[in-house]
Amino acid sequence: MEQLLVLSAVGSDRKGVVRDLTRIVLDCGGNILESRMTALAAEFAVLMLISGKWHTLTRLEKELDRVAEANELEIQLKRTEARGQRDNLLPYAVDAVCLDQPGIVHNLAGFFAARDIEIAELNTRSYAAAHTGAPMFSVQMTVSIPATVHISALREEFMDFCDQLNLDAIMEPVKG
Repeated sequence: MEQLLVLSAVGSDRKGVVRDLTRIVLDCGGNILESRMTALAAEFAVLMLISGKWHTLTRLEKELDRVAEANELEIQLKRTEARGQRDNLLPYAVDAVCLDQPGIVHNLAGFFAARDIEIAELNTRSYAAAHTGAPMFSVQMTVSIPATVHISALREEFMDFCDQLNLDAIMEPVKG
C-alpha cells in the first residue's frame, strides 16, 4: 500500500541541491507527487509530497538524515495521509499587486478566513516597478470557495476590501 511523506528542506542555495534531493528519492524508490522549490535570499527551500511503500519511505528517511548532515540542510519529514474528498468547493485564482507595505498577506488571509474560505496555495514576490523603481508586492493565491457562497457578492466585497487597502486585484475561476 502506498504511503505518503512530506519533506521540507532549507539550506544554502547552491548548484545541485535539487538534483541531490531528487536522486535520493529516486534511488530509494520513492515517487514525487507534488513539489514546490524556490530560492529565498541566500537559502533554497523545498517542499515535496513523496509516495512509496512503507519500506521505501523508511529507507528514504534514513538516507535524508545522512544527506542533511553532510550538506548542511535542515530537513523535516512527516508521514501523512491522502486528503479526503472535498466536494462543493470552487477553485478561484486571486492576483493582487500594490506598493509594498506591511500586512498585505495577513489582511488577505483575514478576509478569506472570516468567510470560511480556504487558501489552497499562496505565492508572493517583492520587486521594483519597471519605470519608477518603487517597491512593489504581488500575491497569487488559489482559494477554495464553498459552492453555497454567492460569488458575485463575494467578488464585490473583495474588490471593496482591496480598494480600502489600495490593492489592484482580480478574482476569477481557475481555468482547466
